[in-house]
Amino acid sequence: MIVYLHGFRSAPASIKAQALKARMVERGLAERFWCQQLPVSPRAAIALAEAEIARARAEGLTPTVVGSSLGGYYATWLAERHGLRAVLVNPAVVAPLSLEVFVGTQTNLYTGESFDFTHGHIDELRALEVPAITHPERYWLLAETGDEVLDYRHAVAKYAGARQTVLQGGDHGFSRWGDYLDAVIAFAQAGAPAGAGTGTTS
Repeated sequence: MIVYLHGFRSAPASIKAQALKARMVERGLAERFWCQQLPVSPRAAIALAEAEIARARAEGLTPTVVGSSLGGYYATWLAERHGLRAVLVNPAVVAPLSLEVFVGTQTNLYTGESFDFTHGHIDELRALEVPAITHPERYWLLAETGDEVLDYRHAVAKYAGARQTVLQGGDHGFSRWGDYLDAVIAFAQAGAPAGAGTGTTS
């Protein structure tokens, strides 16, 4: 079961969310994919994701959170709180700082909807900060060094000891996402192999 968390100003219509959904549909796993529009409020976004995690577990499913950018920040908190595996795609490691410049009226890049992003939302982000991950073996970092929005080195340091795939070039959207769809699904289905993945793929 994959719970996909999109990024700031993004939506379920994003390229990565749609690509992963399509691949899961192709493989007969349509009902094992969840992605909804996350509320602007980080607290409300977490509550929505937690409700889906609880529903999945009630049905005997094991959720894996997959988060892009701000969604990666959320995924980390959820993974720590609920003992989940997580795939982090160019995650926003220091979201309260990196999103401070966006306080004000913003527009969703996919829906065109305007919304107010406030200092109160920044405070909610701070409340979700994970100082250090406790089970690196549950995490897989996917990052591209060409990310023009976030410094990939912050993520490499944050998820030290975890499985890491760091690719040269690319961009914040993670340009080679299509190459990793099946691997992400496999990670969600089986989890990381025992003692997996402290290496870096270049």
